[in-house]
Amino acid sequence: MAKPDQIPYIRRMKNQWWKESVIYQIYPRSFKDSNGDGVGDLNGIIQKVPYLSNLGIDILWLSPIYQSPNDDNGYDISDYYRIMTEFGDMAQFDELLALLHQHKIRLVMDLVVNHTSDEHQWFQQARQSKDNPFHDYYIWQEALQGQLPNNWKSFFSGPAWEWNEATQEYYLHLFTRRQADLNWENPAVRQEVYKMMRFWLDKGIDGFRMDVISLISKDLSFADKDWQAVAGDPGAAYANGPRVHEFLQEMHREVLQHYDIMTIGEGPGIGLEHANDYVGADRHELNMVFHFGHMFIDFSEEGRFIPMKWSRRDFFRIFEEWDQALGERGWNSLYLGNHDFPRMLSRWGNDTTYRKESAKLLATLLFTLRGTPGIYQGDEIGMTNTPFQKIEDFRDVDTLNHYRDWVAAGKDPETFVRTAAWVGRDHARTPVLWDASPNGGFTEGEPWIMANPNYPEINVEAAEADPDSILHYYRKLIRYRKEHKTLVYGETEVLRDAADTAIYAFRRWDKQAEFLTVLNFGNDPISSDLAFPAGAPALTNYPNISQTNLLSPWEARVYQIR
Repeated sequence: MAKPDQIPYIRRMKNQWWKESVIYQIYPRSFKDSNGDGVGDLNGIIQKVPYLSNLGIDILWLSPIYQSPNDDNGYDISDYYRIMTEFGDMAQFDELLALLHQHKIRLVMDLVVNHTSDEHQWFQQARQSKDNPFHDYYIWQEALQGQLPNNWKSFFSGPAWEWNEATQEYYLHLFTRRQADLNWENPAVRQEVYKMMRFWLDKGIDGFRMDVISLISKDLSFADKDWQAVAGDPGAAYANGPRVHEFLQEMHREVLQHYDIMTIGEGPGIGLEHANDYVGADRHELNMVFHFGHMFIDFSEEGRFIPMKWSRRDFFRIFEEWDQALGERGWNSLYLGNHDFPRMLSRWGNDTTYRKESAKLLATLLFTLRGTPGIYQGDEIGMTNTPFQKIEDFRDVDTLNHYRDWVAAGKDPETFVRTAAWVGRDHARTPVLWDASPNGGFTEGEPWIMANPNYPEINVEAAEADPDSILHYYRKLIRYRKEHKTLVYGETEVLRDAADTAIYAFRRWDKQAEFLTVLNFGNDPISSDLAFPAGAPALTNYPNISQTNLLSPWEARVYQIR
């Protein structure tokens, strides 16, 4: 990248609150159960708002809390205007929102409008007859010579079409068969979505995380897909449809521009070439997207359940390429895990010998790159993958559907379970561990999914008592980032180390300050050939540094050069 004397010190972009914020995601079902039914709820979140405030976060992203039959854990919504009964009611939501705002924490809701539950009243009407006013709210196709309309696949295995006997048609579902895709070509659908968005924004929420928003515009030719061409990124088959930007610009015009909010779109299939089409400041669409360049790095042509090898250099390069592609026009979101992937620490770090060190290193990466960093619940205490042993341990529809297909194809069930126990989504959905009591203090009842049995050692209470804990390091990082806006807006130069590919280092600078981040992503000590500044680092995950150029396993350092 360019040297400081060759470029402007700060990229020409507007300072905004959501760029300087830290996001924390809560998966409500697994955060904190307040009534002993084994399911997390709004009252549980209310109880933990002081904890979130003490962590230093600015934005809480709440995964869906709307009424749902839970075929896909709340991402199949049957009523956008009601709270899921298991979670509480609207009065409790209002109490949570007010309390968060008292603690100066903004609330971002999940917006799930690519599809609805098949129990939504719109779909219940739509499936009755072709002349029902709601029929055109969804996407239908007739059988093609007695066969499926095309070769489109569901993300959750099997075809993306389900037969509806009453109308003698197939309806489209890119996810489970109980998640029918909405027809965004219908202006009435879009107006219903905008009406619902205004309802929540007028309550005072502070923005939306938009679920699979890159998929809302469909290819109406319904041509077969070339599945080999999109290997490793299943969203690429459906993303960036012909009218997606028209729809998002209309949404911005009619709703978003009238509120001081943050919008972040989940973007399967959004590549580097598409990034600023969604988030460029001149586009009037979204503020940021969650891209999947690094998150799909080990997905093979067959998907997550047949993973492939990946290299550290490819992993690092993705962060560099996205920063360069967004340039001055766009803004990046930084994350290493969420509810759809295994635990960040187990996937990218070392969750055994160097659990503390690697968890802190990964956090250092997130908080010193350019972009808005996100924390997934439990990562701040170093939660790890759960040792699932049998298929009955899993709850995720994606895992269970793929297991069914695997067994039906005559493949070894134990092989699938071993792989799912490494790559499955349920790892991120096990309960947050609050203390050393049964089930990690998540519930006094039977949890809806097993708690990680390492809760006696890994929990919030233990982390609070340990001055060297991952939790305290997260707090330190968050404070440090807020104190130094250079780490938010400053320019970046990646430094190459000839000694080992495990080292990732970069400088951040502007007129006010300059910083150097050095990370050893390996299990061995490395003597680096980088030029280290004199003096102690401002931040480090090791208490004692014996030699300036010798990096311990999973060591992270941040130097303030000026």
